[in-house]
Amino acid sequence: MFRILLVLLSLFMSLQVFAANTEGQYIQPSNLSPKVRVETNMGNITIELDRYRAKITTNNFLGYVTRGQYNKTLIHRVEDGYLIQGGGFMTNYTDVEHDEPIFNESGNGLKNKTGTIAMAKQLTDAHSATNQFFINLNDNSNLDPGRSWGYAVFGEVVEGYEVLEAIAQVEVGYSEQLGYTTVPKKMITIIRVVILDEAL
Repeated sequence: MFRILLVLLSLFMSLQVFAANTEGQYIQPSNLSPKVRVETNMGNITIELDRYRAKITTNNFLGYVTRGQYNKTLIHRVEDGYLIQGGGFMTNYTDVEHDEPIFNESGNGLKNKTGTIAMAKQLTDAHSATNQFFINLNDNSNLDPGRSWGYAVFGEVVEGYEVLEAIAQVEVGYSEQLGYTTVPKKMITIIRVVILDEAL
């Protein structure tokens, strides 16, 4: 009986350690500007996150990154001069498993300017963001908060903007698998997202 209790206790502790290692708030916890590298089949993009002004959103994003949930996913929406969106679908068109929705931090002072990254949400539900994100290709002030909630910005592209510009030029059309009209006709994939060392 004692041995069983020890095994259960060990298992519980292992699960606690695993949870701590995969929750965003435990990833470089003292770093207010963590960086990630988004590796796509069209090149790499480095993004600096803003944990100071978008703590909830940044930690949420880092959780998905550290669990590898953005690996082998699609850039499923491309609108030149507007935005590029991803993080929601695997390359086999199945949904990425997501956590509970997070609080909308769009009132943090960060604006949807060219090169910034923000969380996608449902139009009718301010606090519905989970795993999908987008990168602004223009100064999209219509996505900032006003009389209603906006889209929470939580970082910006610091390297590889030319990759985004190349993605923005690809041919898009209707996807029967996803039911969207602005899906790249030639699949654009996020190979993986890597958290960079604090010194970089």
